[in-house]
Amino acid sequence: MKKITKLLAGICLSSTLVVSGCIEETFPTSGATEDQVVSSDQSASAMLWGMHAMLNTPAFAVGDEHTDWGYGSMMHIRDIQTADMPIALSGYDQYQPWEMNLYMGQDYLYGQIIWNFYWRCVLSANKLLGAFPLETASDEVKGYIGAAHAYRAMLYLDLARMYEYLPCDGTQATDAGNDVTGLTVPIVTEETTEEESYNNPRVPRAEMAEFILSDLQLAEENIVHLTESSRVLPHLDVVYGLFARYYMWLAEDANGNTDLEAYRNAQKYARMAIDESGLLPMSQEECLSTSKGFNTIDCWMWGCQMVKENDLVQTGVINWVSHKCNETTFGYAGAYGVQAMIETRMYNRIDDNDFRKRLWKAPKGSALDGKTEYTTSSYYGSFEGSVVTYGGVKFRPGEGNPDDVNLAASTAYPLMRVEEMYFIEAEAAEHVTPGTGKALLEDFINSYRIADDAPADYEYACTNADVIDEIVFQKRVELWGEGLTFFDVKRLDLPVNREGTNFKAQTNFSTTRRPAWMNYCIVQTEPNSNRALVGYNNPDPSF
Repeated sequence: MKKITKLLAGICLSSTLVVSGCIEETFPTSGATEDQVVSSDQSASAMLWGMHAMLNTPAFAVGDEHTDWGYGSMMHIRDIQTADMPIALSGYDQYQPWEMNLYMGQDYLYGQIIWNFYWRCVLSANKLLGAFPLETASDEVKGYIGAAHAYRAMLYLDLARMYEYLPCDGTQATDAGNDVTGLTVPIVTEETTEEESYNNPRVPRAEMAEFILSDLQLAEENIVHLTESSRVLPHLDVVYGLFARYYMWLAEDANGNTDLEAYRNAQKYARMAIDESGLLPMSQEECLSTSKGFNTIDCWMWGCQMVKENDLVQTGVINWVSHKCNETTFGYAGAYGVQAMIETRMYNRIDDNDFRKRLWKAPKGSALDGKTEYTTSSYYGSFEGSVVTYGGVKFRPGEGNPDDVNLAASTAYPLMRVEEMYFIEAEAAEHVTPGTGKALLEDFINSYRIADDAPADYEYACTNADVIDEIVFQKRVELWGEGLTFFDVKRLDLPVNREGTNFKAQTNFSTTRRPAWMNYCIVQTEPNSNRALVGYNNPDPSF
């Protein structure tokens, strides 16, 4: 148990690192000084690249907390709060509080890591937008401004979906007698003053939606000027993808009402993202590659790249590969047994003719035993014996090298893949016109996910009477480990059922609907400086 006060002792924070503190805090700009920032297009570029760097920058000092390693950790936290990713029993598991729903209230470190990380990233976007007014920007800088709006839209969309209070299994929507249903987070922009930040309330869904929509529209209008082609930066296809996520969020409200127009928009933008990206879903060879499987950015719409010079890579244990790759000879997963698995019922439900089932270690004697290829190591030879049953091999070490930390941990991880858009399109279509989403799902699976060695006459058919359930299930399979299932569980008011499966005993529990722990608590350091939040927090969901 780690309270915030213990973590903050000895750390220099001005008024603490909270939303109000975001107004004045500085951040790295790849060597650009403040004077340079406001005087050159190159500095705008440096600030944009700084936003990507922030995704791989911890909220506190490197090494203070081993769950504090940037956006990838935020994804991992969300995954282990669902029923899709059991973690193998190990005395080194750093994420147990989130898995066990302990210490999730306002006074603890675990919420502070999330809160601080996101607001530091928002600050980096606000800095660029404040330094370069759109009205006087060159076309080149307009591209950077568009990308900054896309980043900020992504961040606020995450924050809104994590902190919005929705009816749940476990808590009531009141704080000090105030109803917090539908409240998200405060809005801080490049124009927010320090005085305003001290009385900045959580905004309801409708107000947050209007703000995010404005960011997306500005991104769409200006990102076409972005000349940087790297997929570590967002482009127009990503903006369309963010629109699709945005409208999926709005399509279901706190009272269980469905907005078909929002679903129509989600379907439209998902297809626009697919077409604009020019990408095909990853092939069997790309997905199962022991050297390139889910560790290179070329196959994705948007990704985050780690490099060997990154401080987190050099730690060896506080990074994406340490926690997500079960095939290394270092790190938490590979060396200490904290392996991410797939839930057994979920695994068993996947058809054996679907090659994605080979992304996890099959039980001995099963039809797929021996069908998954593993990396090799100078220490262990083959990893077949060291990966636990149902353990994931989706995320491979860099170049398939499990031993060299600098090489193995210098990988990319996905922020948005075109496959997600296919599933958004299918689900949205099914809500609007029953039967159309079923056809889209069947076409996707049969076109892109049937194993090369499947019988020639095999064809996937959606036989589930609940087509939405089947689409969401197939999406969970596709995006396992990518931090997105959390949002579908919360959006659709789905239960989390871990009983009678391979979750360890301390985490083997279930809910009847969306769990209370998916309504994140705002940490106490924020209302200490922002009086508008006093009495308007989400209730503590901890067991």
